[in-house]
Amino acid sequence: QVQLVESGGGLVQAGGSLTVSCAVSGRTLRWSTRAWFRQAPGKEREFVAAISWDGDTTTYADDVKGRFTISRDNAENTLYLQMNSLTPEDTAVYYCTADSRLYRWPAYEYAYWGQGTQVTVSS
Repeated sequence: QVQLVESGGGLVQAGGSLTVSCAVSGRTLRWSTRAWFRQAPGKEREFVAAISWDGDTTTYADDVKGRFTISRDNAENTLYLQMNSLTPEDTAVYYCTADSRLYRWPAYEYAYWGQGTQVTVSS
């Protein structure tokens, strides 16, 4: 049984920073591509950032490029998203996800999802 558990969400003022984390347990997905998505109220879930299984390659959505940084610690099997210069438009539930297959870039299929963590940016 695979489990992805996000943490670190909260309330932050515009211009502030926040880091969310995602711990992965269960069936070993240590070497799978991971990503962050987010969903704002009334909107579709959207891609934020992804990182390859070895951590060497990253990709970002245009509206977070230069402000957000995705990283991973394979020894701890944990994924991170550091968010800087936050704006109210970043308010959303942030979800981490993992590829169902190992050693793939881009991901084959994001089959495993966490329950999400709320990030709220006040103006």
